[in-house]
Amino acid sequence: MANSPKSAGRASLLTSFFHNALPLYLSAALLRLVFLLYGLWQDANSPVKYTDIDYLVFTDAARFVSRGQSPYERETYRYTPILAWLLLPTAHNVENPLIGAALFTSGKVLFAAADLVAGWLLERLLAKSMDAATARKFAAIWLLNPMVATISTRGSSEGLLGVLVMALLSAVMARRVTLAGLLLGFSVHFKIYPFIYAPAIVWWMDRERMGGNPQKPDNKNPSKQASLLNQLLAFITPARLQLAAISLTTFLALNIIMFSIYGPDFLQHTFLHHITRIDHRHNFSPYNTQLYLASSLLPTTTTTTTTVTGAAASLRIESIAFLPQLILSCVLIPLAMAKTDLPAAMLAQTFAFVTFNKVCTSQYFLWYMVLLPLYLPQSSFLRHKRLGMAALALWVVAQGLWLQQGYRLEFLGRSAFLPGLWLASLGFFLVNCWILGVVIGDVGGRGSKAGL
Repeated sequence: MANSPKSAGRASLLTSFFHNALPLYLSAALLRLVFLLYGLWQDANSPVKYTDIDYLVFTDAARFVSRGQSPYERETYRYTPILAWLLLPTAHNVENPLIGAALFTSGKVLFAAADLVAGWLLERLLAKSMDAATARKFAAIWLLNPMVATISTRGSSEGLLGVLVMALLSAVMARRVTLAGLLLGFSVHFKIYPFIYAPAIVWWMDRERMGGNPQKPDNKNPSKQASLLNQLLAFITPARLQLAAISLTTFLALNIIMFSIYGPDFLQHTFLHHITRIDHRHNFSPYNTQLYLASSLLPTTTTTTTTVTGAAASLRIESIAFLPQLILSCVLIPLAMAKTDLPAAMLAQTFAFVTFNKVCTSQYFLWYMVLLPLYLPQSSFLRHKRLGMAALALWVVAQGLWLQQGYRLEFLGRSAFLPGLWLASLGFFLVNCWILGVVIGDVGGRGSKAGL
């Protein structure tokens, strides 16, 4: 049956939209501008504010820096001072209210612009394996995503991480080892989680990919071939050593500079805090209820045996919660996937890291959403439309169920921890585990076929 004129017209319009880059990026910029303007209106007229509390923390820290003080004077600022430095324009006080609003919003504009740059880098990576129009279609999953635009325009800095991760992946795929090392070191300083990519990148950078001579097995001496020492020597390549040296030097240099300026507060709030953090508000993780109970047992002004015991128990829980998370994202997934498909491996690593993290908020979803378009073209979710629709529906519904329980708890003041919130968290966790399994199975299947 022939296509109707209306459907043919829609297809032609869609094709022309992605034929050139300008319509896509103008639409993405306009989407963010609309959200920015709406956010200003909502902040001025509604008791429920559009601006994220994190943005107020960032701008308060920038205000302290503008006065020559430490950004850590702002309670709950847990980030590198570089973020506060980037937002110094928000600290300027002017008499004109319009200019004042524009300066305060400048940080959101920076984050929204970072979304666009991340999308451009994403398109460039996609264009290496498909035509430009198709690459833009997949990049639009990020660029025209209302969730991405909302999170950035509310004042979350995750768009900056999207740029860094896309730039890192681009440098690695282009075999620009020095640039990749600089970006990796800076990314881990800026936000800890990109360290998970180091094992996958190192495993991917074998001699064959980096232009060296592949290690040939010594068939005349089987014992030598099986020697662990020889396997180790074969693994240590100039490219891997260069990446490790540059990234570690960059990371340490930035940390030494920040420590020399801000002292132990920098180490405590930027890095050490995350080991024992027990954030339970807006937390999708199954650890949510346990963290809430642990927070009530923290010592305050009393030092009773019960309180100390509770604090010690909570410390153990939050300190070991990262073990399954790191084993999966830093060891098993890189070994299984990186040499077959590095971008998909990085997506799976990030998805596992967020899913198994003891603190899981909606901002963290952007960490893996920026990598999603690189995996989708060869995914089961696109080959089997029903599977893709089911995964999307379950992911959205599971979030909705959690948000309904979270609304009862945080806005209506009702006790919804058990069983409602905990069951919703567990349901969302299981949905994410299933999706992660599909991603790993896709890439693992391709690797098995390639090895035949």
